Amino acid sequence: MGMGNGNGRVRVLIPEESIDRRVAELAEQIARDYRECREAPPDGRGPLTCVGVLKGSVFFLVDLLKRLELPVAVDFFQASSYGEGTSPGEVRIKKDLDLAIRGRDVLLVEDIVDTGHTLNTILSLLRMRGAASVRLCALLDKAEARQVEVQIDYCGFTIPNEFVVGYGLDMGERFRNLRYVGVWEPGQPEVPSPS
Repeated sequence: MGMGNGNGRVRVLIPEESIDRRVAELAEQIARDYRECREAPPDGRGPLTCVGVLKGSVFFLVDLLKRLELPVAVDFFQASSYGEGTSPGEVRIKKDLDLAIRGRDVLLVEDIVDTGHTLNTILSLLRMRGAASVRLCALLDKAEARQVEVQIDYCGFTIPNEFVVGYGLDMGERFRNLRYVGVWEPGQPEVPSPS
């Protein structure tokens, strides 16, 4: 089962049904955790601020928020690593937050954690801006690729160190809208769908 394009194919790694089930479980866990820390919230703390990391997290973020029975504010952050010849973790902010996060609980929502350099920088930046708390929710953890320690508070799936696409993840802006997460296999013939 997979999708081909003549130069390779996408092999299903995590089917749509598994993603749906896991996203619902994560939403329940997040709602439970943040309800507990809101029993006596400080004045003016406001709702949980969910920050999606563009562009890959959008599909995951939307599905998570639809299931999250908790008041939330939503914002987006986009960063990219600088070009070659720079130190890992040096990032360029392409889209900054619109909301002030000082004194707020922030949940950063990301599609995948791999080396950890860029994500570690974003998390540090959110903490420096005075968030009351910062937690990370990631759909995918590519733990074998990790180069710096990143704490994932809510993890969907741990995956092997392979190039994945679908459900927000792309290859040159292709495959983001697949309903599943798949592994890109270059040079592989398309596998016909079972009849």
